Amino acid sequence: MQQAARYNAVLELIGEIFKDKSPADGIINNYLRERKYIGSGDRRFITETVWKIIRHRRRLEFEAGSKEARKILLVFLKDEDLDLIFGAGEYAPSALSKEEKIWMKNLKEEVYPVDVESECPQWLFDKIKDVALLKSLNEPASADLRVNSGSREQVLQDLRREGLFFAPTPYSPIGIRSSERVNLNNCIAYKEGVVEVQDEASQLAAILCDVKPEHKVIDYCAGAGGKSLAIASLLNGKGKIEAHDVDWHRLEQIKPRLERLNIKNVVPVRELNGQDYDRFIIDAPCSGTGTWRRSPDAKFRLTPEKLNELTKIQAQLLELALKNTKVGGRTVYITCSILPDEDENIVSAFVQGHKNVRFVDLKQLWQQKIDAPYPAKTTEFLRFSPLLTNTDGFFLAIFEKLA
Repeated sequence: MQQAARYNAVLELIGEIFKDKSPADGIINNYLRERKYIGSGDRRFITETVWKIIRHRRRLEFEAGSKEARKILLVFLKDEDLDLIFGAGEYAPSALSKEEKIWMKNLKEEVYPVDVESECPQWLFDKIKDVALLKSLNEPASADLRVNSGSREQVLQDLRREGLFFAPTPYSPIGIRSSERVNLNNCIAYKEGVVEVQDEASQLAAILCDVKPEHKVIDYCAGAGGKSLAIASLLNGKGKIEAHDVDWHRLEQIKPRLERLNIKNVVPVRELNGQDYDRFIIDAPCSGTGTWRRSPDAKFRLTPEKLNELTKIQAQLLELALKNTKVGGRTVYITCSILPDEDENIVSAFVQGHKNVRFVDLKQLWQQKIDAPYPAKTTEFLRFSPLLTNTDGFFLAIFEKLA
């Protein structure tokens, strides 16, 4: 493809993505799937350019004084020879109009407001107010894998022989990390179930669930089953983990993963099985603000109304968990959010509202399970972030049910 045609594809994609109706990765994948004639090099250029624009959307909108995709692209390309791109061939974006040329000449450089500099919608910035954290969440994420079978040292050696260079994660004893993008489609270790994709913070959450083979366990909001799979692996095939999700179709995606990873102690379930769970794990539906490194477009689809809905669901899930956890059992509350609305505020209100619940001391639990410095100041809950732990943003609190 000529460069002009590449940028026309970029324009079409951001025009659709900036409607803020659907995740960008799905839109990009569908676009490229329907255009099989686009070569691999062109696909890479288009994809990387689109993500770069998404990551700098607020600044580009500010400079353009507009949310129009075409104006945003023009600002993104303002230092290029625009005549070689716009109107340069049959598949190029249309040529610049007289008005657009005048508009481009009149663009001014202004100091970014702090929320724009942070690449965060104003209403969310007002909640977070941490420029350094927000900037760290706008950087691409590392490639984290979990070792599913065998020793970490042996897996690292096997991957090197495949030409893939990973290092041990600093906290998780079952994690490995690459600072570069990794294509696992042809990776033997991945195909054979030796490794699985999982961010280090998510691995740590699974470890801190502290599940024993004799425990009755449910991963209640399992999604596609990432934590269920990690816990099952930690148990070395012993015990049983029930995996539940309100979206049964989504949960069924766990089946090929179970087969590839040779895991047989995870059972998808449609309903709760009694009120005597030793571990009731809630990976709660949340804003996903902690995963903006991987999904920077998600910040523009989140609304105050949606956040309010989520916090209501989170509080309801904790009530459900308490009801169905045995005395002495534990409820594990996890989000991939950095917002206090979904984290500290939710768990503090829950504990204050129930005399038969207490926080588990996470520092003590960490020291029992993980041979690395405890990365937090509080013992009631644990927060991960790319700024603090070089992971996705995660929140964890664990409660014990008293008599």
